[in-house]
Amino acid sequence: MKKSIWLIIAGLLFISLLAASCSSTPTKIRVATDATWPPFESISEQTKQVEGFDIDIMNKIAEKEKLDIEYVNVAFDPLLAGMAQGMYDAAISSITITEDRQKDMLFSDPYFAAGQIVTVRKDNTSITGKDTLTGNVGAQLGTTGAMEVEKIKTATLKTYDDIGLAFQDLMNGQINAVVCDNPVALGYVGKNPDKLKVAGGIFTDENYGIAVAKGKTDLLAKINAGIKAVKSEKLIEELSKKWLEK
Repeated sequence: MKKSIWLIIAGLLFISLLAASCSSTPTKIRVATDATWPPFESISEQTKQVEGFDIDIMNKIAEKEKLDIEYVNVAFDPLLAGMAQGMYDAAISSITITEDRQKDMLFSDPYFAAGQIVTVRKDNTSITGKDTLTGNVGAQLGTTGAMEVEKIKTATLKTYDDIGLAFQDLMNGQINAVVCDNPVALGYVGKNPDKLKVAGGIFTDENYGIAVAKGKTDLLAKINAGIKAVKSEKLIEELSKKWLEK
């Protein structure tokens, strides 16, 4: 009888230890990104994995804060909708912090300053910046670039799921200009200097943040702590040289 009781007690202790062990296992954090936005996020031709400035930043944050993350590649507009619905834990995808977006999701402290700029074909002399935009103008669906084009009465917005397709149409003469974040624009101009040029300067003042699903304040605190650590170690400057100054 006593032996049976001890066996039961031993079994209960084992189960409790197993439960404690399972509960301490890190939860996988699903991080959404739209990998069509080089040099911030894209698919590596060699590894077929997501890579870029944002991905390196998120990986560093995860390393600092011991976060177990996995990336989910999804188009930008569904990414924002998914964050609003709590489908993903977080998202990093050159996401500008705006008041409207803050209604649907939490945002980390800013980690990068950017702005919108106009890109045109090399031979275009009529479009010199935002104020002279006319005709069809390309931008990625759901982005602040698309929002800015919609404000311009002389321009007609044409949206794309992939910003690369917008630049392809621009080079083929199917649209007059592309509006997007300046580092992305400069990247495409740098790769096609005989076909493209920027027109005018940056005309918005924006900050990128990491989006976090509403209610996940603990995760937000860890991400902010990670951003602070990354900034203090000058890692953002290092990654800027790696990805943005090619």
